[in-house]
Amino acid sequence: MTADKTGEAAALAAAQAVARAHGVACDEAVPIAAGSNVLVHLKPAPVVARVMTGTAVLHDDTEHWLAREVAVGVFLAERTDLAVAPSDILPPGPHEQDGLWMTLWKFVPHDPQAPPPEPGELGRSLRELHAALADFPGDLAPLSEIRDWLERLLAELRPSSSLTGEDIDWLRFKLDALTPAVFESSLPAQALHGDASISNLLRTESGLVWNDLEDVCAGPVAWDICGLVTSATARGQSATFMEELLAAYGDPGVEGLEAFLEAHALYDVVWQAYEGRRRPRAMKRAAASLALWREGRL
Repeated sequence: MTADKTGEAAALAAAQAVARAHGVACDEAVPIAAGSNVLVHLKPAPVVARVMTGTAVLHDDTEHWLAREVAVGVFLAERTDLAVAPSDILPPGPHEQDGLWMTLWKFVPHDPQAPPPEPGELGRSLRELHAALADFPGDLAPLSEIRDWLERLLAELRPSSSLTGEDIDWLRFKLDALTPAVFESSLPAQALHGDASISNLLRTESGLVWNDLEDVCAGPVAWDICGLVTSATARGQSATFMEELLAAYGDPGVEGLEAFLEAHALYDVVWQAYEGRRRPRAMKRAAASLALWREGRL
């Protein structure tokens, strides 16, 4: 069994244990997504467990971090249907089981094979999410905490045939250079999704629904905007697509988005390189992304 499959099996068992401890039958439970984390649909219950696997390393206090995610989810659920709501069948958590932390969310019927959203729909959806998040009263980590994660992950990287010592040094240089404009920006800050990307959107009959609030933080809206643009670029979307997306969103609150786009490129390379220690394909992605970025093509 591969490391990925072993992780999925452990996440499935842990999620089922939590559900059964609260009297919820889940004999038909099945993993529905696996990557940095594992998502388990606790069938027949309409509940999805988001089980932290890869991303747990980013947080010193995992329970506190996930409690913020749930708090934002509850806040949004009281105001809008733009985001997946925490479970009301089981306590949403955070829960810890067999060394794995998880939160529990309502299952939202959606079509994973649906065509990609139109650019205008993407831009409007993110704008509406930001409007709903703007009044969140709770305490959130600043965007600079993401910079801190990246510093820790860079310190863990070791030179390899895919990512040389020179590459790692260059990434450290770029992180330092981008910090004033992005991670310690003086721009107005508000609650953000934190990981706004097409992969974190569900296509439903009633429209787009945002998923995965694990990286909620406080910072300039440009961080989320550029996350969404970066994910669309990775899917081969055109410059015209990006222009329409940005026009639909409206004023991003900053003259240029270049520094934020570079910061997302940096984030992707560092995270994929770190993940490559347990998922070899991720290291290849990191090396390919770094090559494109340094050539100015990412």
